[in-house]
Order: sequence, then structure tokens, then C-alpha cells
Amino acid sequence: MDISAARLRALRAALFTALCVVVSAASHVLLSGMPLPVPTVALTAAGVFALAYALAGRERGFRHIAALLVPLELASGALFSTGQDTCYGSVRHHVPGAWTLLCGGGSVGRSLTRGADPGTAPWLLLAAHVAVGLLAAAWLRRGEAALARLLR
Repeated sequence: MDISAARLRALRAALFTALCVVVSAASHVLLSGMPLPVPTVALTAAGVFALAYALAGRERGFRHIAALLVPLELASGALFSTGQDTCYGSVRHHVPGAWTLLCGGGSVGRSLTRGADPGTAPWLLLAAHVAVGLLAAAWLRRGEAALARLLR
């Protein structure tokens, strides 16, 4: 079996998606001070999985993984911020009207930054997404190498 087999490709894409979305969502919730709408997280996960599956045809090095993962972390952070603003608004409660269908799936997480200065949160989010992207890329690269060795 080679690393591009359909089942291994789906498993690698699922692992990449889980790591990217779960860590991104967790850091976003912890640092933004607002929960995430479940549909936003689900749509982000579906998009990341589709992209990861399309690119999982061969073993990738750290640079390639990081070049994909860091922008995906930042993009997911932007989507999460948009979902928070759309669903909860500036007053942090569900926005009524047409958005109730999109925002009505519940929420994920609570903030740990209640006492933090609001001006530092965007910088903390940016730093967290970049750091998480680089650490996750290193972890995924080691997994890629181990899987390739195992299959040889």
C-alpha cells in the first residue's frame, strides 16, 4: 500500500483537519472571549478536509505542510471571527432574523480572557494561530515521515 491510497489519503486528511480546526477553534475561543457557532466550525472543517484530501496525494515536507497549515489557521481564524460577529454581534448574544438558521446550532467554548485588555486579543490571536500552525506542521511532518517509513 502506498501513501496515496484512498483510505490512507482520507485518514491523513481527517487527521490534518482535526488538528487544524480543533486547535484553531480552541485558541480562537480562548483568546477572543466569545464562543463559536457550531455551523461555522462545521463549514470550516468541511472546507479544510476537502483541501487536505485534494493535496494528500504524496508525502510532504515541513515547508509544504507549514505553507498550507499556517494560512489555513489564519483563514479559519478569519472565518471564526466572521461567524462570531455575524451570530453574536457586538453585544455577544444571538442576532435574530435571517441568521438564526446559520447561527442556531449552538455554540462551542467559553473565554479564558475575560480580564485581558481588549486591544491585545487580536495580536494574541494572530500569534497563537501562527505558532499553532508551525507546531502542528512539525507534528504532522513527523507523522508523515513515520507513516511513509512504515509503509516502505
